[in-house]
Amino acid sequence: MPSIDLIANVVIAGLLTGLVYGLMALGLSVIFGVVRVVNFAHGEMMTIAMYCAVVLFGAFKLDPFLAVLPVAAVFFGFGYAMQAGLINPFITRPEHSQFMLLVAVAIIMVNVLLMIFGPSALNVQVDYQLESYEFGPILFDKARVLAAGMALATSAGLFAFFKYTNTGKAIRACADNNLGAKVVGLNVKHLYALTFGLGSACVAVAGCMMILLVDVVPTLGPGYTLLAFVIVIIGGLGSMPGALFGGILIGVSEAMAGLFFAPSAKSMFGFALLILVLLFRPQGLLGRKP
Repeated sequence: MPSIDLIANVVIAGLLTGLVYGLMALGLSVIFGVVRVVNFAHGEMMTIAMYCAVVLFGAFKLDPFLAVLPVAAVFFGFGYAMQAGLINPFITRPEHSQFMLLVAVAIIMVNVLLMIFGPSALNVQVDYQLESYEFGPILFDKARVLAAGMALATSAGLFAFFKYTNTGKAIRACADNNLGAKVVGLNVKHLYALTFGLGSACVAVAGCMMILLVDVVPTLGPGYTLLAFVIVIIGGLGSMPGALFGGILIGVSEAMAGLFFAPSAKSMFGFALLILVLLFRPQGLLGRKP
């Protein structure tokens, strides 16, 4: 039986990682909540962001925390253009058409990464990755603390944008009543593209933080896409607080599974939690009933 101190350290590490997971899933949740399109290339986009952080660090020694700004800006523009030029014509088409479109985009992304970077794992090596904050017997890994702090700050900024700005309120109006938004003269297509851009920027920030925690290979994308789905379904599809809460639950459950069983068992516990939520609260832990 592991000691209480060891369990506490593992739980804290899982919670900090879970906040980064939550930010990743938040981007997916925002896009679905407004545009009603499931981004099946979400994990692949985060993988690209991880590679962007690696390239910027290798070329300019730019810390991933500083790389957040240019990478998020580029991803915002990419997401906006992707929604406006590629996805928007599929908004009114059957869901299977949207699914095939975004799966095709995801496959293209993975193969382009393989062509450019090859199959080898890459990472960044910053000084503070080996540092930690110590509070008695509890150790807080510095890289995880900083990554979780960035995830929280980004999430808080997104919440504030949707709650307090006129553009954010207009986007919420589109999510609540698409037809009503059109009637009052809102540019729904622009707001949809803006939302996709914001969701893409969120996943870019998450990718820049994730590169501090794991190595990146081109084939990471599908696993992270699936993980994001699990998180948003557990938290509540379309619920922004639910995405963060679901990320924390998955992060802690993975950490505990690695401690008590084996690292390879971590996904099993995440999916077991998903099944329990679908059985007893299908709308998600913080989701609203339809």
